[in-house]
Amino acid sequence: MSMLSKGQTAAGGVAGDEEPPDTGAATSGSAQAGEAAEDHGARHRLTTITGLAALSLDAMASVAYGPEAIVLVLAAAGAHGLGFTLPVTLAIAALLAVLVASYRQVIAAFPDGGGSYAVAKAHLGRRTSLVAAASLVLDYVLNVAVAVTAGVAALTSAFPELYDARLWLCLGVLVLITGVNLRGIVDSARAFIVPTAVFILSICALIVVGLFRSAPVSTEASAGHASVLADDATTVGALLLLKAFASGCSALTGVEAIANAVPAFRAPAVRRAQRAEVALGAILGVMLIGLSILISRFHLEPVEGVTVLAQLADASLGHNWAFYLVQFATMALLALSANTSFGGLPVLLKLLSRDNYLPHVFGLKADRQVHRHGVLTLAGVSALLLVFSGGDTNTLVPLFAIGVFVGFTIAQTGMVRHWRAQRGPGWRGKALLNGFGAVLTGVSAVVVTATKFHDGAWLIVVALPLLVVCFELVHRAYGRIGEALGLGRVPEAPHRDRSLVVVPVSGLSRLTCEALTAAASLGDEVLAVTVTHPDPEDRESAALLRRDWELWNPGVELLELPSPTRTVGRPVASFVRELGARHPGTRITVLIPEVEPAHVWQRLLQNQRGAVVAHAVRRDTDAVICRLRFRLSVRG
Repeated sequence: MSMLSKGQTAAGGVAGDEEPPDTGAATSGSAQAGEAAEDHGARHRLTTITGLAALSLDAMASVAYGPEAIVLVLAAAGAHGLGFTLPVTLAIAALLAVLVASYRQVIAAFPDGGGSYAVAKAHLGRRTSLVAAASLVLDYVLNVAVAVTAGVAALTSAFPELYDARLWLCLGVLVLITGVNLRGIVDSARAFIVPTAVFILSICALIVVGLFRSAPVSTEASAGHASVLADDATTVGALLLLKAFASGCSALTGVEAIANAVPAFRAPAVRRAQRAEVALGAILGVMLIGLSILISRFHLEPVEGVTVLAQLADASLGHNWAFYLVQFATMALLALSANTSFGGLPVLLKLLSRDNYLPHVFGLKADRQVHRHGVLTLAGVSALLLVFSGGDTNTLVPLFAIGVFVGFTIAQTGMVRHWRAQRGPGWRGKALLNGFGAVLTGVSAVVVTATKFHDGAWLIVVALPLLVVCFELVHRAYGRIGEALGLGRVPEAPHRDRSLVVVPVSGLSRLTCEALTAAASLGDEVLAVTVTHPDPEDRESAALLRRDWELWNPGVELLELPSPTRTVGRPVASFVRELGARHPGTRITVLIPEVEPAHVWQRLLQNQRGAVVAHAVRRDTDAVICRLRFRLSVRG
């Protein structure tokens, strides 16, 4: 047989998000309609500014815990160890620059999105690409849970009376973010522009004002809190610096999100996404370095119960309204930084579904360019994590950031292979840059996993290969389905079989008449069946139906299917199965008449008998099922 194009997928659908075009519907106005549809789609896509607001919140919010993670590790070496805060941060900023430069190239080379998954698929093989995809999925899901719990933790720190309700507050924030994203990524970006701008401006103001101060203007926030600083060490070992570097690299989570969601940008999508990536790197780098300079300038010591960022705001701006503005802006951005996952993960799930590694339902889009099933799945899994952790950030943090480092390493390694294959001008320098970044992120991944293994990171080590196995199982299932359907091969010419239509009935009405009329239009022969029960009341009803049927005389035979139990679906399915055995060359259709009520609430009044019959016939036979909807026009 001759082969068909590869646009078909294993579920019998067409690859991509759109329905196949109706080739017979072309008119003289099709060009104008296409332009109108394109303009409508563009309104629901991101610009550079809205892309920064929608996809960079994770990275932006990381300045609230990235410098603190460095300080807490170096505090083990006392004040002498804290002196290395700025050098470690500069090393992280250098890695940030490498990642931004790399992901700019990823955006250009893979404009369909997917980030490390797309890079690995093209240059490192199928299995490695699935590892990259699994690491991204885990990171995105954990990011939502960590972001929401961290934001609520900031709120409960300001209002301790809300602490016992933190789980419900987390779930409420998750519902809010999910609802905004179901309206479209552009609407979510617009909603988050203001809190993002307030946070960036407040942190920048904190840094600028602090640079003009020679000493802290206030230490009220840390007063009365115990210091976690250890005694001074004579030397600071390389292992401690490496651990501080790995912990501080948590500030780099979210850098890859823009490259994963390039299709969400307005044309020219590549250029806009690259600009957003550079802007993200510049803003994040400035904030990280600026905060680290202030930590060294003010000789800040970490204390229990007060964040490093709160101490910096207190020291730079004073314990006044500006201090609380920074705190509330941080709280809001931490909670909303979960939106990065809602912007990136649905696009990744779409790509996986297109490659038959996830159900194809993840490739469908709603009117507002929303991958609704991806958004709802992310929300559901995140809600389970929140319930599992009880809304406690510390339970989830050990699981965080491992996946993103794995993705970083795979993407960088894949880009080295990309430049070697391209061999364009300056390819050696680009490959060297990506190779250096791969070494740094690979070492960070190993160190983070090793240091946090007993704190819960082992769950990620177990979950990542399990997720890869799930991808493989789905892919094999689609392969078997495609083989059974004969996808990629020209099928035999269609032919007409003799057809027999079975209509289940329970009484006489307009619905019965409509059903028999439709059945007579569909088949060569029509049979009406009714299920009878041995109870006296049911026998009387069956006798009345038989009498009325003979008086009506529709020209269709009514057969009674006795059933010793109260079931309805199984007797019909058994009869259809017997018909198929008696008439092997006949195409059997079961037409199930059902009422479509005028109001949604009226569906509660129905007995759902049609759904029961349809389920039994679908489960036990190969018959075609046709559900006839009779719309009621009665209002009120």
